[in-house]
Amino acid sequence: MHQGDTVGPLDTAVGYVLKEAASALRGAMDAALRPLGLTVPQYSCLELLGQRPGLSNADLARGTFVTRQSMNVVLQGLEARGLVTRPAEAPQGRQLPAELTAAGYDHLRAASRAVQAVQVRMVAGLSAARQQELLETLTACARNLTETT
Repeated sequence: MHQGDTVGPLDTAVGYVLKEAASALRGAMDAALRPLGLTVPQYSCLELLGQRPGLSNADLARGTFVTRQSMNVVLQGLEARGLVTRPAEAPQGRQLPAELTAAGYDHLRAASRAVQAVQVRMVAGLSAARQQELLETLTACARNLTETT
């Protein structure tokens, strides 16, 4: 294999360092959410429903980056704990719009505080301008990989 055939040293490979940061973020979020009895997908589901009540299983799966089957398991678990409610029958089509219960909103507030503390730790030492630049750069990277030509 020739030098030009590899990504080069991993510590200078943007994709590798991005994956390393994502893994560190996931670990820190797992640790912060564990005392609340939540996983990252469960928290993500609560956060989405807090901001956009009535999303379907498919919408939630896309928004939390899991499969529809996995999201169904997440929703069933949150329903069993009384944090989410869905109608027994679909009001239209096959979609069962999910909404947070009062207990779900309480759990979401605590979880959001925990995740916000992780985010603050993650960007410690970055100015507001650098944080904005990082956000814009990551958004551009995601867009570049998802846009169709």
